[in-house]
Amino acid sequence: MPVIAIIGAGPGLGAAVARRFGREGFSVALISRDQSKLDAMVAELDSAGVTAKGYSADVRIPAELEDALGRAAADLGAISILQYSPLPSRDYLKPVLELTPELALEAVQFSLLGLIHAARAVLPSMQEAGDGSIILINGGTSVQARAGFAGTSVAFPAESAYGEMLHDALENEGVRVNQLVIPGAIPRLQLPNGIDDVADRIWDLHTDGGPFRTMLIPLEEGRE
Repeated sequence: MPVIAIIGAGPGLGAAVARRFGREGFSVALISRDQSKLDAMVAELDSAGVTAKGYSADVRIPAELEDALGRAAADLGAISILQYSPLPSRDYLKPVLELTPELALEAVQFSLLGLIHAARAVLPSMQEAGDGSIILINGGTSVQARAGFAGTSVAFPAESAYGEMLHDALENEGVRVNQLVIPGAIPRLQLPNGIDDVADRIWDLHTDGGPFRTMLIPLEEGRE
């Protein structure tokens, strides 16, 4: 059974993606900091017939993240899809004049370094299989800086650059690396089927690949 690991799994998008991929026969590894919330999600998915397990980890702590991914692979099988979508702290959404070096470093650890550690943990098995997907979920500041959202305006572009380089380096190895940019809070985007439409788009990125970056909606129609 193929396995998707969702880093930053929560009851919104993470759960919707888990349900979508579960319908396609995937087992799901849910990774976030709060084990009790993960346990609740696992119970809900189990009742819907989706095989899922939860693993607590903080993406800013490499050893925790790598351990969670390792345990997931040991329990469920080699990870064939990695979704990197941890929700940024509200501290990263402060105005630029309040951005300190320490906060900027933490934002980069959260968005860029966490992704690098996660990618390096799952890529060997994907490359060996000649198949796999790494999917980044980012807000609008990944493509357009905003002075009121300084942390993500610094960190998301760095994450995007790493993802795009992976896309180019792996495109002939059967491993797809794609980014979905969601320029605003999903409930405000007035999608016909809400969050399930986003999960469908993520499924399409896995199956179709294509260019590195996909905009869920045009940037000017959304908000960070």
